[in-house]
Amino acid sequence: MTMKDKIQTLALDIFDQVRGYRQHIHANPELSFKEFETSAYIKSHLEEWGIPYTEMANTGVVGLITGGIPSDKIIALRADMDALPIIEANEKPYVSKNPGVMHACGHDVHSSSLLGTAYILNSMKEEFAGTIKLIFQPGEEVLPGGASIMIKEGVLDNPKPQAILGQHVMPLIDAGKVGFRSGIYMASTDELYVTVHGKGGHGAQPHQNIDPVLIAAHIVVALQQIVSRNADPRLPSVLSFGKVQANGATNIIPNEVKMEGTFRTLNEDWRKDAKKLMKKMAEGIAESMGGSCDFNIMDGYPYLINEPVLSDRARAFAEDYLGKENVLELDIWMAAEDFAYYSQVTDACFYRLGTGNKAKDTCYSVHTPNFDIDEDALKLSTGLMAYIALKQLGN
Repeated sequence: MTMKDKIQTLALDIFDQVRGYRQHIHANPELSFKEFETSAYIKSHLEEWGIPYTEMANTGVVGLITGGIPSDKIIALRADMDALPIIEANEKPYVSKNPGVMHACGHDVHSSSLLGTAYILNSMKEEFAGTIKLIFQPGEEVLPGGASIMIKEGVLDNPKPQAILGQHVMPLIDAGKVGFRSGIYMASTDELYVTVHGKGGHGAQPHQNIDPVLIAAHIVVALQQIVSRNADPRLPSVLSFGKVQANGATNIIPNEVKMEGTFRTLNEDWRKDAKKLMKKMAEGIAESMGGSCDFNIMDGYPYLINEPVLSDRARAFAEDYLGKENVLELDIWMAAEDFAYYSQVTDACFYRLGTGNKAKDTCYSVHTPNFDIDEDALKLSTGLMAYIALKQLGN
């Protein structure tokens, strides 16, 4: 039996087991940096299998599987564990038991799949060369991102991996397929918090007031110039405001307006320049109209780059494991992921696991109350990652 055959057999043998892991984690979701029960659940399985681990970033878990054949090659595999503050709308036996908290981004899939991958690799450890580092990471969904904390605490040291792999659910791709992209893949993300100050008063007497609503409207429109006239048109950039709050009334002009938005792009130099331009433009508009503006930016995740050589090899291994017809080419994705931090400091490959199935009604987007997966995806999520990892190690 070849290594691929053995991995595929093991992946099918443990399918029900991994599905159980996923349903347990899904039913017991925990918010970012509060994944205490999830962490304990993962550690209990690593202990059961004799896989040594250390704790990191409070709830993070880092396991180590050392192959029986001597080698200095090391590769890391990452899964995130946190859930979102969303009320689940699904009616499944494994629906969330924690009101207002839901695994709506597939981190239950990522964690359970990495557990399955760990089981497979641990079962085969005497047959391969190299070391596998298992990273169960907290807090992907909120700044500053668990990846940044784990990196600061040394997750990519002692031992130091030459590369890291991560997989993420994608309901737009059918279960049974995966997607890869080499090079720049996901955007940076920064959060914008703007307060426009004016002088409120009666709506029938605008000449006696300084209208922050009007100032805010000018700022929102003018800031689109940052993308349309300042950015290189060949470079994707997104500037969106999703929240505008003016606590006035039909005949009341408020004293201030609060706005919240996001800025995303794929170049760190432009990212830095654009934020300076936004702040300067907004403050200038407010001042010119008699008001003032507090323009605060919370720096988010960097852009994510899939190292080309590593990613091309990973894609080739996936084609070998699944068949070329089941491996898709991904386009640039303007969402953000804190896996990007890993990609900024070591060779990284972040690929997509198809989980959609129209017949099973599992094509809802992530971050929605109806998100769910076709659990048949778990038949390949575990074995594929194990196979890519071992092939990257030269087995």
